[in-house]
Amino acid sequence: MMMGSEKMNNSMEIEDENIDKTKISLMRILVEKQDPSSKEVEDGALRRFLRARDLDVEKASNMFLKYLNWKRNFVPNGSISPSEIRHEIQQNKMFLQGWDKKGRPIALLLAARHFQHEGGVDEFKRFIVYLFDKIITRMPPGQEKFIVIGDLKGWGYANSDIRAYLAALSLVQDYYPERLEKLFVVHAPYIFMTAWKVVYPFIDPKTRKKMIFVDNKSLKSTLLEEIDESQLPATLGGKLELVPIHNS
Repeated sequence: MMMGSEKMNNSMEIEDENIDKTKISLMRILVEKQDPSSKEVEDGALRRFLRARDLDVEKASNMFLKYLNWKRNFVPNGSISPSEIRHEIQQNKMFLQGWDKKGRPIALLLAARHFQHEGGVDEFKRFIVYLFDKIITRMPPGQEKFIVIGDLKGWGYANSDIRAYLAALSLVQDYYPERLEKLFVVHAPYIFMTAWKVVYPFIDPKTRKKMIFVDNKSLKSTLLEEIDESQLPATLGGKLELVPIHNS
């Protein structure tokens, strides 16, 4: 027999689902009126923008329309080609392999391999979009989110790139809402906190909650709470060899 609390939880879930459907319908009317191309967008995408704006239909609609306009201008061909991000790929700093315990794909960043280059922030932004699209393509049906592990081992002032950090943050928050499940920051050196203090005020409170600084002493145990050892990169005590993002 179902207990009272279980009944309440189930009824709340059904109510939330109904609210979602109603809000999505209202949002679809608004966005399709202003941008007919949004007719091809799945409900799941609209739901992510709604949740990013606490189910406020007007705010979510404005955010989504801004996203469509950005996508048309920034990714006119629909995707980013490796030839457009050759400096970023040459740094060999981003890897994609493994899944967490809930089936979310995992990306690993080796931050000490990032340096500013002649491609500038624009190429870095293209690289982030390339990364996100790679991850999203890899998601199994019904999965919407991913995990990132940012490994700062060896990071120094030569790797500090505030403009790039802010650009990545803007993309995550403005154009890929409700995609990031958690960002584990590991091996963060003390000098990184100087850059962190600059970036922190620009981080949305919802995004802040997803960022977890992991102490070295509890590194493996913390990651193993979310990720099986078989799916953890070998560089962090797991069993998977690194696979560069462009080879995944």
